[in-house]
Amino acid sequence: MNIEGQAALVTGGASGLGEATARELARLGARVAVLDLHAAQAERVAAEIGGIACVCNITDTDSVQAALAKAAAAHGPARILMNVAGIGSAKRVVQKDGSAAPLEDFSRVVGVNLIGSYNVSRLFAAECARLAPLEDGERGVMMFTASVAAFDGQVGQQAYSASKGGLVGMTLPMARDLAQHGIRVCTVAPGLFATPLMKELPEPVQQSLAASIPFPPRLGKPEEFARLACHIVGNVHLNGEVIRLDGALRMAPR
Repeated sequence: MNIEGQAALVTGGASGLGEATARELARLGARVAVLDLHAAQAERVAAEIGGIACVCNITDTDSVQAALAKAAAAHGPARILMNVAGIGSAKRVVQKDGSAAPLEDFSRVVGVNLIGSYNVSRLFAAECARLAPLEDGERGVMMFTASVAAFDGQVGQQAYSASKGGLVGMTLPMARDLAQHGIRVCTVAPGLFATPLMKELPEPVQQSLAASIPFPPRLGKPEEFARLACHIVGNVHLNGEVIRLDGALRMAPR
């Protein structure tokens, strides 16, 4: 699919990997809707790229439907969905005081990262399936954002790894399910990236993490993630695939 002129949705588009993806889509000529819980940040990004900001809680169906309607009213029906919104967590199963990890924490992370991403995707797909087909019968494309933690999660990452592993496991069956509608599905599993959250860590910690990456021995750049996300849109034969973007990193147990 040619990105130029298409309407695109980016969840988590107000910062980090989502912001970089929104900016790259806009640079390539897409009409971008920035979907995020943080209204002020979303408005800032949208204003800078000539897009529209839509306050959106991906776990709430009414909120997602309102955001999709607002985006469609401004840009027309979307054919591109970038699922980048997500949260993290690190809790050992047995806490230092001997108590079990709180179930609420596990449910919250899986609820946002996995169920929230599915929620946006199912609603997007239902709208996209009604559109006229483009070349090769394609109607749309969506991307999930997993993590290398889906494959080699570290101590304490049970909730995060489970949520990202769920996205990995959902990729192929969803691609097969939506093939009849001409909608492609791919997932990117990034490693260690220089996001705002990463930059909150002390500089020595960032350097240590960067040194653990075989090549290039540095943190990934959000722009590199964004370029891969946009390549998926343009390469029609990429479907049902999970792509690690990690510099050959394999995470240690801790």
